[in-house]
Amino acid sequence: MTTALFVRRFLADYARNPVNLLVLLLIPVVLVVVAAPSLADAAQLLGGASGGPAVETLTAGWAAGFLAGVAMYFQISAAQDVDRRLVISGLPAARLVTARLLTGLTLAAVASAAALVALALRTGIDTPARVAAGTLMFAAIYLAIGAIVGAAVRNPVNGTVLILFVWILDVFFGPTLTAPDRAATRGLPTHFVSLWMVDLPSRHGGRISDLGWALIWTVGAVAAAFTVVAATTRVAQARRWHATPGSVADQLVGATGMGLRDWRRNPVLAVLLVVVPAVFIWLSDAITPRGHTPVVLAENGRRVTEMLDPAHIHAGTMAPIAIASLATLAGLFLVLDIRTGDQRLALAGLRTGVLLAARLTVVALAALVATAASLAVTATVFDAHQRGLYAAANTLLALTYGLLGVLIGPLFGRVSGVFIAFLIPFLDIGIGQSPMLRAEPATWAQYLPGYGSTRLVMDGALTASFDEIGALIIALAWFAALLVAAILLFRRTTRPATS
Repeated sequence: MTTALFVRRFLADYARNPVNLLVLLLIPVVLVVVAAPSLADAAQLLGGASGGPAVETLTAGWAAGFLAGVAMYFQISAAQDVDRRLVISGLPAARLVTARLLTGLTLAAVASAAALVALALRTGIDTPARVAAGTLMFAAIYLAIGAIVGAAVRNPVNGTVLILFVWILDVFFGPTLTAPDRAATRGLPTHFVSLWMVDLPSRHGGRISDLGWALIWTVGAVAAAFTVVAATTRVAQARRWHATPGSVADQLVGATGMGLRDWRRNPVLAVLLVVVPAVFIWLSDAITPRGHTPVVLAENGRRVTEMLDPAHIHAGTMAPIAIASLATLAGLFLVLDIRTGDQRLALAGLRTGVLLAARLTVVALAALVATAASLAVTATVFDAHQRGLYAAANTLLALTYGLLGVLIGPLFGRVSGVFIAFLIPFLDIGIGQSPMLRAEPATWAQYLPGYGSTRLVMDGALTASFDEIGALIIALAWFAALLVAAILLFRRTTRPATS
């Protein structure tokens, strides 16, 4: 009875923000309906042996897994202090952890149901029992990953980036989008679940069938999550920081210094901003087969269609995806995590404009670190035709998406904000603008924040002269609009509350 009561309370706390429930249903539908055809095309381009229908079927599992992982992460990381007090008060740790995991499973079941309904309406399901079971195993495995990361990594930037990192590796380098017999992918969390779900025998499971390995992964992951969460509950110590009001220059230096010191206390963030782009770019270059794909470019004032080798351009086009995703998450959390402190600083006399400039400076530095790391790694496997333009376009993209992250946090909150911060760059840069999936951006993608910057990236990467003046105007307009919106929202959210 106690466990059931805690589960109800935890679910009620999650549902207190109605946007959380909306996102829990919206993202599976978007991934299954919108992203599935593009992912199927990517599978054919990358040499996947499962075929388009199989990839579209797996989008249900991918959506349920991602949502379960992030939702479970916040279930664990945000409540560790409270959970520790409950354990100190006499509640058995095993019972508390069981309630947390059951709450995550309930949310995962809702996301799985939404994904399966969207899949059934879009393409139909030939083997409903197998697909439903596979989707639930996806959700359970990522629920365990989210719980383990939540117990071990308190900082939400690090935690969500780690989960996103594992998820992207699992999806884009897994057995269905690439070759199913590649030895390097057999250690991915849902390797065997994916193959069993679409009935694609791996023939490398030994005496244990693919279903057997999938169940071992699922049960083992949940057991590991239970053990880690039960063993790592701890009480966090509050951080104290002080500010002395003074001149504009003094306040700006002080506020920026505080932001940078807080960042230095979190060295894992800097590592992630460097390592994540490196892994994605190098793997993209390593796994992409040679061939020919059409790409529309601007040359000498006119549009031309060039047939290019995807193995040559994939690494160069992967950099914007990594940069935009990391910049969005950095902007979201580097501002959201210190919003209450900013309100106190404003009440103590720190000028709002100075405080905003300091916060945006820290966000810009994080975005520039991710950009510099991505460009350095990309330079080892891809030679841009106009290196200056290529670097400037990626930098503009990073700053634009950093501002978008600054807006997403206060508008959607921590949990839903992560989902939105994942969804927008994925659909915009990864699907809508990607030259690997279509010759030129989709019509709907031309209205998204990354359109102008991505066209500049393509112009700098693949042409010998600058011809994208219109794209530059669009990119600068998006940057200016997001900057104005960020300023207005920041002033509103940092204004001290009055009774």
